[in-house]
Amino acid sequence: MPSLIVEPLNTQHFIMDQDDRKRNKNIRLSLEDTQQWSQSLERLLESKYGMATFRNFLKSEYSDENIEFWLTCEEYKKIKSSFRMSSRAKKIYEQFIKAESPKEINIDYHTREQIKRNVKTSTIHCFDDAQKIVYGLMERDSYPRFLRSDIYRTLLENLAADATKG
Repeated sequence: MPSLIVEPLNTQHFIMDQDDRKRNKNIRLSLEDTQQWSQSLERLLESKYGMATFRNFLKSEYSDENIEFWLTCEEYKKIKSSFRMSSRAKKIYEQFIKAESPKEINIDYHTREQIKRNVKTSTIHCFDDAQKIVYGLMERDSYPRFLRSDIYRTLLENLAADATKG
């Protein structure tokens, strides 16, 4: 199966930011890999290039707060120091959870209040409920839109054309 090194697509819709480009410089991406993104959101997020493509799609729609929150939670769970965990939990709360915060995520009042209490004695599970809600929102809303988007369809078309060229 042919695979190629993918540079950012020559479309006006797909722009990788500089950090993404550095992280994903030599990713080999095949048509088969890219088609597998449509199997599930989990499969998409497991792929570094899939993640970058999805994030850029969400940025283009000005709706990237959910993926940013989800990724921030994944990083938060890796913190070992209780001091760093406490400090980071407060920052996450201020950035994503607190009403009117800069990247406020769409969660219910009960969950928001529970997290407000959890942050005072932060643990690794502080944001689990909100993270599950956000994942569900992405799975039901953003992900299906991504699969129908010009960004994804153009990527598939370009990889299919390159695969037939050989």
